[in-house]
Amino acid sequence: MTTESPALTTPRVESRERVTVRFAGDSGDGMQLTGTQFTKTAAVFGNDLATLPDYPAEIRAPTGSLPGVSGFQVSFASTDIRTPGDAPDALVAMNPAALKTNIGDLVPGGLLIVDEDEFSPANLKKASYTTNPLEDGSLAAFQVRPIRITHQNELALADVDLPSQQKFLSRNFYALGVVLWLYGRSLDTTIRWAEEKFGRNPEVLDANLKALHAGHAFGETTEMFHTRYEVAPAPVPPGVYRHISGNEATALGFLAASVKSKLPLFYASYPITPASDVLHELSKLRNFGVKTFQAEDEIAAMGAAIGASYGGHLALTGTSGPGLALKSEGLNLAVMTELPVVIIDVQRSGPSTGMPTKTEQSDLLQAMYGRNGDSPVAIVAPATPSECFGMAIEAFRIALKHMVPVIYLSDGYLGNGSEPWRIPSLDEFADITYSYAEAGEGDFNPYKRDPDTLARNWAVPGQPGLEHRIGGIEKSADNGNISYDPGNHHRMTLARTEKVARVANDIPDLEVTGPDSGDLLVLGWGGTYGAITSAAERARNEGKSVSSAQLRYLNPFPKNLGDVLSRFNKVLIPELNTGQLVVLIRSKFLVDAVPFNKIAGQPFKIAEVQAKIDELLGLREPFEFEFAVPPAIGG
Repeated sequence: MTTESPALTTPRVESRERVTVRFAGDSGDGMQLTGTQFTKTAAVFGNDLATLPDYPAEIRAPTGSLPGVSGFQVSFASTDIRTPGDAPDALVAMNPAALKTNIGDLVPGGLLIVDEDEFSPANLKKASYTTNPLEDGSLAAFQVRPIRITHQNELALADVDLPSQQKFLSRNFYALGVVLWLYGRSLDTTIRWAEEKFGRNPEVLDANLKALHAGHAFGETTEMFHTRYEVAPAPVPPGVYRHISGNEATALGFLAASVKSKLPLFYASYPITPASDVLHELSKLRNFGVKTFQAEDEIAAMGAAIGASYGGHLALTGTSGPGLALKSEGLNLAVMTELPVVIIDVQRSGPSTGMPTKTEQSDLLQAMYGRNGDSPVAIVAPATPSECFGMAIEAFRIALKHMVPVIYLSDGYLGNGSEPWRIPSLDEFADITYSYAEAGEGDFNPYKRDPDTLARNWAVPGQPGLEHRIGGIEKSADNGNISYDPGNHHRMTLARTEKVARVANDIPDLEVTGPDSGDLLVLGWGGTYGAITSAAERARNEGKSVSSAQLRYLNPFPKNLGDVLSRFNKVLIPELNTGQLVVLIRSKFLVDAVPFNKIAGQPFKIAEVQAKIDELLGLREPFEFEFAVPPAIGG
């Protein structure tokens, strides 16, 4: 009997600049946890990274069914990256349904790890497979690595005193151990997390750690893998970093606004996906004076926030698209009373309930115009998960200085996505200024305005000499009394409109990435930043005259936007909607901007934006998404 030499059995190590991995399984398989732990390990190692959690839209979809698949994609690199990757280089599929819904994204030749034990006739039927894809040759384009994860995990936990079902739940840690070995990552970060999470339940802790170590040992000892992959740390500016999601950064940003303004923060909301995480995070911060209120509905939450602002607090409420519709009447009251209230909208696929766990940018026109009467508000939009922190501070800076409601437009991609974040000093952000009214001689007029900003006096009720009326009925500009005078209403309406317009004097100019003029400008807002910026950068590297710009201020626009648009022959606007920013740009600047719309519940891929760029430059045929178009629409 002969044995192979160690040189033949030891996997070679291949260096990669960037790797994208997707974990997929049933909603009860712990894929979000698995992906998060791998992400944290990559962050501790020093990689730049971006993530894309993908939650099932149905809360209790049948086990093993296609609607119940949960996924988590992480892209990590030794260089600066801006997106979670167009397509995974490796896919971990814990059952046939996960394979069926995700295999179409795996790159040709990509690594496919599956739990072979889950490919039973019953599970194959649930996933609409007529034959076993592990046996019928349909996966020949990939590096298929079937592992009996469930069985191996049972063997590893044979001496753990837990029911079989609880042991089964730890197999995600077995899969995590395999993948951590495959990419040369330490187990220490996950071990520390498990000890903190399960420290009070030693049996569960023991099961998860044994599963993790068993998966890692399997990777070391099996001859199934011929290559391991190495992704070096990314060069980053010095500082203290942490891994953060957009919703976490949003919550911390509003806390920072409270610290900078020295005003107590009050947050009122009704739970709604994907904004609920902001409530969860802020509820942990009561030691910083944060008060959180879970209201009985969206209308009550909006009313509570208005009341808190009237009382001199930093007033915040949050929701997603359907909730913003319900808040619209109350938001109108905030406009009419000219109170500084911030409304978070973490956008999701609509209309109505739509696809509540999927991302979209379809609330821009609702934020702009979704109220009766002329009812202007300021609108800001972060572009990356970590940028949510700074834009949260900016939302309150604008609200307090200009005495206007501000809508903070995030989205599911930003809120659930994550990246490394250098923890900043609060001194890096602009001061938050405001002034309470002070009692003086004569009658107090709540509508006496600052000559520069037109902000009215902010008077906390209950102070002698500052008695006043505000409310939904029009008030006199001279004394704050109820007024039905036509001329007064005309003047007050124009004042409220001009007040928001003057915010443009207080925000930075739009920055262009690339040349200041050229053939094509790719303009975006919100979470499209990563795909747009990367696609334009790749186009420039190919010698094309393409620049990009990302709007963080949507009402009012930056003062130089018109000038920027005029310097380019064509303007392309990719949006996760049917073309809402295009409507605003065309109407305000008379620029024939070209819409590029994706309404699939998923973010843009870099390659999609690249293809559209080439189309507009005349370098390819018209680009179409691969989505099936019903005959009633497409003919």
